[in-house]
Amino acid sequence: MANDVHMGGFNILPPVVKNLLIINGLFFFAKIVFSYLGIDMDAWFGLHYFGASDFRFWQPLTYMFMHGSFGHLFFNMFALWMFGNAIENYWGAKKFLIYYFVTGIGAGLIHYVVLYFQIQPELATINQFIDAPSIDNFSQIVSNHKFVYYQNSPEMIALKDAWTHVVASPDSQRALNDLAGLMVDYREYYLNAHNIVGASGAVFGLLLAFGMLFPNAQIYIYFLLPIKAKWFVILYGALELVYGVTGSQDGVAHFAHLGGMLFGILLILLWRKKERREQGYTDFYEY
Repeated sequence: MANDVHMGGFNILPPVVKNLLIINGLFFFAKIVFSYLGIDMDAWFGLHYFGASDFRFWQPLTYMFMHGSFGHLFFNMFALWMFGNAIENYWGAKKFLIYYFVTGIGAGLIHYVVLYFQIQPELATINQFIDAPSIDNFSQIVSNHKFVYYQNSPEMIALKDAWTHVVASPDSQRALNDLAGLMVDYREYYLNAHNIVGASGAVFGLLLAFGMLFPNAQIYIYFLLPIKAKWFVILYGALELVYGVTGSQDGVAHFAHLGGMLFGILLILLWRKKERREQGYTDFYEY
């Protein structure tokens, strides 16, 4: 295990990091171009919830190349270069590429596993109302569910109008059935509304790897405050856990970040176990 990043023979822009930077940049440029044509690349290449109708089999891979804004892209790519170049130089291109994609895909998986348990109670109340439309069942939805529609969207206006008709005619089963029909459409929209983009999960995996490979290397927070890599990783991981549990910084996939770190440490430990086993066999035969 190395304590420092040595620059002798060091490639400051190794091939995998360089190509990942280029591909991410091309995807972002294509997103801008296609947006003028009315094509939403996030909808096609972002990672939707696995139970949503918009989910596609390629999204667990392609979501890592999509970014919400230039700032999102810039900071992820800066971190990819900052930590990735040292790791690729240390591991080599093939091992680095495997690690990058395993942590990125694992990040998306963990994000949606956590989301599954978060939204199941809400989906249960929606399904209960659809199966047995009643004022009480819809009141459960209103009390426990945070609607994802924009307040002035046509869909939200339709739901409000339907609910108004139900309140005006509480004994009208037809009005309740109309509202239930709209809730079927809303349920589909709600599932499709969950969509994550960005390389952050894989980047957090790289951060974890950097801390394990170079634990005593200095990282400068805001380019001013020095901290050893191992403590930086522990601190950042703890903050992500707190943000994820408390729901702070809404709109950030904290559990995806933690998922990248989790899959990273599991893969590194697996590789180290394999290396020790192979070394043991070598020692046995040489002896």
